[in-house]
Amino acid sequence: MNAPIRQSQADILSKLYDMKRKQIEQALRQGNSFRCQVLEAEAEAISNALKTVR
Repeated sequence: MNAPIRQSQADILSKLYDMKRKQIEQALRQGNSFRCQVLEAEAEAISNALKTVR
């Protein structure tokens, strides 16, 4: 895979990860622990994908 495509994927994944962290913060404020667990699992998957692209 060439560098511009990898960078584009990394940018998208970074934005997704940031959005997911904001969703986690919101769920924490609402006291929704199950939603936090789901969102944290999603954030971890995005983080892992980001590591493979970089």
